Amino acid sequence: MADYHFVYKDVEGATTQWDDIQRRLGNLPPKPEPLKPPPFAPKVDADEQPKSKEWIDAREPEELEELEDDLDDDRFLEQYRKMRLAELREAAKAARFGNILPITGSDFVREVSQAPSDIWVVVFLYKDGIPECGLLQNCLEELAPRYPATKFVKIISTDCIPNYPDRNVPTILVYNNSAVKGTYVGLQKFGGKRCTPESVALALCQLDPVLNDGMAAIHPGTMS
Repeated sequence: MADYHFVYKDVEGATTQWDDIQRRLGNLPPKPEPLKPPPFAPKVDADEQPKSKEWIDAREPEELEELEDDLDDDRFLEQYRKMRLAELREAAKAARFGNILPITGSDFVREVSQAPSDIWVVVFLYKDGIPECGLLQNCLEELAPRYPATKFVKIISTDCIPNYPDRNVPTILVYNNSAVKGTYVGLQKFGGKRCTPESVALALCQLDPVLNDGMAAIHPGTMS
């Protein structure tokens, strides 16, 4: 006759009186905690989240376009969506630069002289191998992304002005509306060899709002 072994399993967490006594005497380990499944939390669909100004602020332009039919019942949020979308479009339009564009002599008229009248152009004249040129270029490379609505270009000095003396580089020419608005020869006005992006920005903006981060077009009452 086969030998059958029957293992009885009690309700989970239940113990016998004997087990309880043994545990009090320290002969058995503490009773394990009964397994509790995590509470059920239904998955939240992002599209079903209540819409608010903060929710709209976190959306990308493409998402705001798709929301056009979803906010018809809430006139305020629909107006806010349109305003926010207009702001993002203006910001994208204003932030059209953001780096230093290398140009040649043949590019100068198109890129500098014929730039739109609302664009300030910072022209960096340089020569390779001159330490002061490298120092000023580093400063301009930091400023260009900070002020993406200002156009920064760089050109080898003698490509821009034939026979331009090396002793005069680096030089910065500031253009606006097809005219030179400022000329900075050497590093003296920027703090010499201790110049920083901040000291360069301060010097460039002493007379005119040369540096533009593009935010004034979005919020006309604010300063850059």
